[in-house]
Amino acid sequence: MYGFSAFALILCVILNGSTISAQELKMDWPQFRGPDGQGVLNSGDLPKTWDSKKNILWKVELPGAGTSSPIVRGSRIYVTSYSGYNVPRQPRGEQDQLRLHLHCLDLKTGKLLWTTTVKPKLPEQETIRDEHGYASSTPAIDDERIYVFFGKTGVFAFSHEGEQLWQSDVGSNLNGWGSANSPVLVDSSVIINASVESESLVSLDRTTGKENWRVKGIKESWSTPIIQKTSSGEATIVVPMFGKILAINSKTGERIWSCDTDISWYMVPGLVAHDGIVYCIGGRAGGALAVRSGGSGDVTRTHRVWTGKKGSNVSSPIYHKGHLFWMNDKNETAYCANAETGAIVYEERIPRFGEVYASPVLSGDSIYYLSRMGRVAVISAHPRFELISVNDFGERGIFNASPALTKGKLLIRSNRFMYCIGSD
Repeated sequence: MYGFSAFALILCVILNGSTISAQELKMDWPQFRGPDGQGVLNSGDLPKTWDSKKNILWKVELPGAGTSSPIVRGSRIYVTSYSGYNVPRQPRGEQDQLRLHLHCLDLKTGKLLWTTTVKPKLPEQETIRDEHGYASSTPAIDDERIYVFFGKTGVFAFSHEGEQLWQSDVGSNLNGWGSANSPVLVDSSVIINASVESESLVSLDRTTGKENWRVKGIKESWSTPIIQKTSSGEATIVVPMFGKILAINSKTGERIWSCDTDISWYMVPGLVAHDGIVYCIGGRAGGALAVRSGGSGDVTRTHRVWTGKKGSNVSSPIYHKGHLFWMNDKNETAYCANAETGAIVYEERIPRFGEVYASPVLSGDSIYYLSRMGRVAVISAHPRFELISVNDFGERGIFNASPALTKGKLLIRSNRFMYCIGSD
């Protein structure tokens, strides 16, 4: 099923005293939106319905709040949080009480294995809209290190046991929406979209944290970049920002191409790509486009395939079998568009679902949409609208973080709890 050779099936990686098979690694969720940043993983027989008595394997209270997503490597979950200041539904506190955390949990039980705590650089933003908080960036992990971005406090590398290995500054500016972009790994570098902190895209050496290059002028972008390969196999970093999509050489920081989006404000949703076409949605008023990768300079006239009026201001899309799927953040509406033409195939409202900030995930032929109210709509990933189920955790919490998939399990965190959904 996974195309492993007999050798690969028995190959094991010895890491932190535990054995992780090659097959297990293929089922990991190592960064924001999964293995390739697209929100897709065929994670096995994932439940489509659950409640307090069925298919919730465990629920644990997290030591802090946050809107970052969990990541998974082997039998461990890693997630960030914050405590001590401006925590939703707690006394406000003082900024000098603010602490930033990286937690490690056991995938099977949810047991907290360890916590590493960082003191922030102050002053921090006094208030952050919609209770996004101070731990919005999802970590990324490789064989040796965990990479965490805490905004103006910096980028950190930790060992798999939580030991701090290095810290690097990427800027100190603040914003009322907070900081959100997550680290992306390519070659021997970790890429940080520091649009809030310094209007920069920054490449850091994974081993030392030393800066490789910095691209300025990355304005109003809360979007995590994706990695594309050129026809010659070189890695290209693609990131949306105010008015444009930019493609940047991963080794040199050279700007390769740009494309106008006609989206007139900041960008939050992540990009998705398939067969050399990059798809983008965004904007408060909506907006969408497709652009063919490649070329040089401004490729708007030569490479832009189509534009559309429907989009989402926060949540990212899913690409599947020639179609794009997404939910609008405000109007409780699920969309499907033809990826070749941009034509809307359906737009269907899910009543009483609530706002959607989290990006969806796809497993098999089912898409999982999470609302800020803690409701999960499971929709068939076909160009005919089929609402399979709507599930509710019954928690009066804030669900801004995107779900994670791994090994037949769905991980969802609120500002208070982590849930693991799987077959009982």
